[in-house]
Amino acid sequence: MTTGAPETKIVNEWRVACDGGGALGHPRVWLQIAKDTGWVECKYCDCKFVHESTVDG
Repeated sequence: MTTGAPETKIVNEWRVACDGGGALGHPRVWLQIAKDTGWVECKYCDCKFVHESTVDG
């Protein structure tokens, strides 16, 4: 069995909450997106949050 790649979410806030989603998630944590990088990863589920202002397109 293989594990899929972590999810990437485009967000419009610089501070986001992550709880892993679903019934088997993880404790809710608040994450601050650094303005110099434009993204942050959750230490529990590796979900990557990217601020919309840093996305090309």
